[in-house]
Amino acid sequence: MPEQTRPTPSPAGLERFNAVPADEAQQALLACCGSSRWARRVADHRPYPDLDALLAAADEAAYDLAPGDLAEALSRESLTPLPDGAYSAAHTALSAAHAAYESRFGHVFVICLDDFTPEEALDQVLAGIRSRLANDREEERLLSAEELRRLARGRISRLVRAYSEVEKWGERPESMHNSDSGPPDSPYASV
Repeated sequence: MPEQTRPTPSPAGLERFNAVPADEAQQALLACCGSSRWARRVADHRPYPDLDALLAAADEAAYDLAPGDLAEALSRESLTPLPDGAYSAAHTALSAAHAAYESRFGHVFVICLDDFTPEEALDQVLAGIRSRLANDREEERLLSAEELRRLARGRISRLVRAYSEVEKWGERPESMHNSDSGPPDSPYASV
C-alpha cells in the first residue's frame, strides 16, 4: 500500500491554535470530534508545546469517552459523498450497506481512510461495512471509538495546518468560518 505524505503543520499554526479564545478552540475541535466533553477537555489543556502533545491529549480524551460522549460524537458524523466519477452501482451498493449498518448499530459507519488513496476508499468502505456488520454491539462500539479517534487525529493535524495558513493573527482558518460545513477533512471523513 503506498504511503501518503502530508505536510507537517508549522509551529505558527499551533501557536495560533493555542492563542485563540477557549470557545473558539472548542468549536474548532468539535469539527474534529463531535463530543462536547472531548472538545472542552482538549481545549482546556492548552497550550501545547508541539503537535505530538496535542495529538496525545486528543487520544487520551478519546480513550476516556463515556458511552454518551461517544454517542454524541457519532451523531455528529455525517456521510460523505462518493468521489466524482463513481458509477451508480457503487452508489447503490454503498447506500444499501450504510442502511444495513445504521439499522443494526443506530449510527453512521465511521472509518479512517488516512492510509488509503482516494481510489481505494470505496473498496475499503464497502469491505469495512461488510466485515463490521458481523460484530456485536459492544465490539462495534469499541471499533467505532477507535476509528473516531483516528479520524480526530487527522482532522486536528489539518486544523493546525489551516491555522498556520491564516495570514492575520486572530483570523480563523477559512475552513472554520461555516460551522455547518462539517469536519474539515476530505477524503478522511466518516463514510
